[in-house]
Amino acid sequence: MSQPSPDTILFFREFCGKFEATGSVAPSTRHLARAITRHLRNRGPAPIRVLDCGPGTGAFTDRIVDHLRPGDTLDVVEINDSFVRVLQRRFATEPKWQAVSDFINIHQLPFQNFDAEEPYDFIISGLPHSNFPAITVAEILHCYTRLLKPGGILSYVEYLYLRQIRRTLSRGTQRDRIRSVEQLMSSHMSKHQVTHESVLRNVPPARIHHLTAPADGAGRGTGSDWNTLSA
Repeated sequence: MSQPSPDTILFFREFCGKFEATGSVAPSTRHLARAITRHLRNRGPAPIRVLDCGPGTGAFTDRIVDHLRPGDTLDVVEINDSFVRVLQRRFATEPKWQAVSDFINIHQLPFQNFDAEEPYDFIISGLPHSNFPAITVAEILHCYTRLLKPGGILSYVEYLYLRQIRRTLSRGTQRDRIRSVEQLMSSHMSKHQVTHESVLRNVPPARIHHLTAPADGAGRGTGSDWNTLSA
């Protein structure tokens, strides 16, 4: 039987100790990473700005760096100091990460406290929205809106069935929190053009939401579903 990787062990330890800020029990699979970076790999030739939120040990970041070129900017925002050390090590030692290290910046702070001088073409987020208080989710969604360029694309992950299970099992203020978060997320989606795709080959299975900001900064979007990905 194969042994779990050091990143998997670290992720599980952080999940147990810092559940509110850690979205899953294990790093995301390559299937999920490929899905969440779908729009980034179709980028044009012009330099781009990319924001990587809550990357953990860098499963999504590893795909992001595949699509970066000289002249691009990558900002990485991660609050967990153990994960930050892993990311710093990877940018210092892994060849393809080293190749883009001159135009990346790692910021250790809560995402809702992050600011930037210019907005981003792509925001890729691994933040566990359903774990947070509603007021924190509202702040995060405001940051997404503020930091995304008109016409830019925000992609984030939601783990299938977990929210429904929590809502069913929760009582009192916890159930109220989950409902408030659901309302906030739905309202935010309604202001964007949205596509969705499910990724079954992940632990747990996940759903990716791709939100395109209105080009004129206003308007409402319509949702559509892409195929369910099992490979």
